[in-house]
Amino acid sequence: MSNVKIDVHHVTRVEGHGDIVVDVKNGEIKECRFDVVEAPRFFEAFVRGRSYEELSHITSRICGICSVGHSTASLEATEAALGVELSEQAILLRKLLFHGEILDSHVLHTYYLIAPDFLGVPSVIPLVATHRPVVERALRMKKLYGDLCALVGGRHTHPIALTVGGFTHTPAERDLREMRQRLIEGRGDVDESIALFGTLPWPQFERPTEYVSLHKDDEYAFIGGVVVTTDGFAYPIADYKKVTNEWCVPFSTAKWTKHNRDSYMVGALARFNNNYAQLHPKAKEAAARLGMKPIVTNPFLNTAAQAVEMVHCLEDAIRIIDELLTRGVRPEAPAAVTTKTGEGAGSCDVPRGTLFHHYVIEDGLCTSANCIIPTNQNWANVNADMKAFLPTILDKPQDEIRLLLEMLVRAYDPCISCSTHFLRVKFE
Repeated sequence: MSNVKIDVHHVTRVEGHGDIVVDVKNGEIKECRFDVVEAPRFFEAFVRGRSYEELSHITSRICGICSVGHSTASLEATEAALGVELSEQAILLRKLLFHGEILDSHVLHTYYLIAPDFLGVPSVIPLVATHRPVVERALRMKKLYGDLCALVGGRHTHPIALTVGGFTHTPAERDLREMRQRLIEGRGDVDESIALFGTLPWPQFERPTEYVSLHKDDEYAFIGGVVVTTDGFAYPIADYKKVTNEWCVPFSTAKWTKHNRDSYMVGALARFNNNYAQLHPKAKEAAARLGMKPIVTNPFLNTAAQAVEMVHCLEDAIRIIDELLTRGVRPEAPAAVTTKTGEGAGSCDVPRGTLFHHYVIEDGLCTSANCIIPTNQNWANVNADMKAFLPTILDKPQDEIRLLLEMLVRAYDPCISCSTHFLRVKFE
């Protein structure tokens, strides 16, 4: 089309509020951008003056979907600041809980938010009539993974059992055995998910970029490790600002970031590209069924990478439970806090990408905090993708152009309100 005018206010099936603005006149692109219009968040200010013991509980409220991720990143930062080391059992339980949240969130995104685009309906609700088995499968999976989070974290959302140095609650062995059996029985639903996503007609679009994630040589990293990029860089978590390099743009309440290029991508696709070698063998088989092998440069396949991670997290959750049962699960007090002054950064790769928390603690109270959210790290890349994608679809009807641009935004699984950390103040 030689003239296109699109103003999506707001994009649906994403968390938070954001707008797509496109203006094409006589075939020339005048405007093409994604505006973040969500009200700013003030969590870094909320935690100032609060006890180090409260930080993870407060910051978990940044997100109802990634509350385990925020709690864990917060605890990683607090423990780094205060020199607290976890027991092996506590490390295993945190990884198990984290798998539960990754699985729960990926089901939400792939089934509830993405599948309707490919199945020709505006939301998951009409799928009850047209694709009832698909919806029932999604509900079963959400129930199972939510129960896994509740078993370890104390409740489905905003965990209460996580604390500095470990856990205040330890799941009983009989409950772990029951959960293990449920996870084994749930393999069929994950297999059916891979089969479903293998049939979806992913839009054809390639744009190489820099992919950033955590990395460990001996496991598929979700908690801790080092920050790596596909451009060959590696940094300790404490040097996260060398990667994120935040700056402000006038049409977004979320800051943008860049590293070696003008933008980079975080999330499941970035993890897949950086950590493919550490995937469970069954997850690699799933990737092959989806036609994926790194480096994948189609951002729409971030959803497919999430499906691959579902296989990995399910299998690794079963492995962790087996290890816990073999070791014998015992109630244990959290590791002792011997100093209450220090500075530390922590990081987790949450469902939407690499999350950083950074605290300064003096005499047990937080005096400074910084949180850098995965979604705000993706905004520059979303906009770069839109500008590269739009010229390739200008021959399509305007409604189809609009839908494809919305699908591109949704592919990133954005948590828009979590990403808003910029407030402009004008003094008269």
